[in-house]
Amino acid sequence: MLYNRVFPGTGKSGDLPPRTECALTWRERILPTLQAVELTLIIGRYAIDWHLPTYSSSTVTAAVKSWVRLWPKQLILPHPSPRNNRWLKANPWFEDDIIPALQERTKQLI
Repeated sequence: MLYNRVFPGTGKSGDLPPRTECALTWRERILPTLQAVELTLIIGRYAIDWHLPTYSSSTVTAAVKSWVRLWPKQLILPHPSPRNNRWLKANPWFEDDIIPALQERTKQLI
């Protein structure tokens, strides 16, 4: 799913929040045109808050750890960033469990 079509820029501690008018303008127009979506990647805090408000009170780590609850239709992922290298080292289960499952699912869908 598309959350944002415009990069909002970089702030002091990372990317700025997505501009809400982008999602409000484009989301309802684009989603109905997508046919047979079999996997939605929900990437990062802002996407979690938008698509899965029930996860808004949990940390990104806790949300990602709960991946099997939404699998195989949706997958919560941390935002890809060089800043996340420390997070990846602290959470080896992500590369051990989630990445192989995502690779396999991707092969099935392609």
